[in-house]
Amino acid sequence: MNRLVLGCGYLGLRVARLWKSQGDEVYAVTRCQNNAELMKQEGIIPLIADITEPKSVSRLPKTDTVLFSVGMDRKKYDSVHNVYVNGLKNVLSEISEVPSQFIYISSTGVYGNFDGAWIDENSPTAPAREGGKACLAAEEILRNGRFAAQSCILRFAGIYGPQRVPTKALIESQQWKKISSDGFLNLIHVDDGANIIQKVAERAIAGEIFNVSDGNPPKRKEYYQFIAEQLGLPEIPWKETEAANENTRSGSNKRVSNRKLVGQLGNLFHYENFQMGLRQAITFDR
Repeated sequence: MNRLVLGCGYLGLRVARLWKSQGDEVYAVTRCQNNAELMKQEGIIPLIADITEPKSVSRLPKTDTVLFSVGMDRKKYDSVHNVYVNGLKNVLSEISEVPSQFIYISSTGVYGNFDGAWIDENSPTAPAREGGKACLAAEEILRNGRFAAQSCILRFAGIYGPQRVPTKALIESQQWKKISSDGFLNLIHVDDGANIIQKVAERAIAGEIFNVSDGNPPKRKEYYQFIAEQLGLPEIPWKETEAANENTRSGSNKRVSNRKLVGQLGNLFHYENFQMGLRQAITFDR
C-alpha cells in the first residue's frame, strides 16, 4: 500500500512509522529540510511542501491512503483557518485521483460546551474556539466534496504522551493561579491514537465520523494533582477559580464517549485512563 501523511509531526510521524513497519511505501509532507533528512533515515519518503502555498503541493503522489494530521505552528502561521481550512482546500485541489481513503484528524473541540454532560458523534456541534471552528469548517469541506465517500473523520481529544504532558510545566513551576480545577478533560495517549489510525486505514473505513478518546475523562483537579504526585510535589493549594469564559479551553466542559469507536474497532487502548498514560509519559521524560 502507498500512504501519504500531511502533517508528519507528533501524531503523524508515529503513524508513518507504523505503516513503514508493515511494509508500506510512505510519503510525508514537511516544510523543514532537517526533518526531511531524518525521515529519509527511517525509510520515509519526504516531500518538501507547505500546504498553505498551493504551488508547493502541486506534485503530490498518487496513494491509496491520505492522512491529513496537520497541526498549528504558531511560530509560522497566524491564522488557524488558513492552515486547517485553506490548507485542506489546497491539498484536495491538487490530488488528481481520489484515494481509496482520506483520513482527516479533527478535534472534539467542534462540540463546544455541554456543562459536563456526555456527548457522542450525534451531539450538536457548536465550537467556541477558533481551532474548533476551523476543524468543523474543514470537516464540512470533506463531507460536501468529491472526497465525501472516501473520507473518515477522527475527532481527537487532547493528545498527550512523552514530551507532551499538558500543564506539566505550570505544575513543575508551581504556577497555581494559572491552573483551573473546574471541568472535565478528554484525553488520548498519542500511541493509542496512532494505533487507532492504523486500524482505521487497515479496515479502509470511510464515510464515518469517530470520537477518538480514551473514554475515561477525569476532572481537571484530579488530573493536575496526579501530575504533581508523579513529580514528587506537594498537594496543589486549590482555590476556586472564576467561571471559565466560553472561549477558553476550560469553558469547553464535556465528557466524550468513545462507544462507537470501540464498538466498530474493538478496544485498542494500551492506556485506558490518564493515570496509566501519564505514568508512561512522565517516566519517559525523566
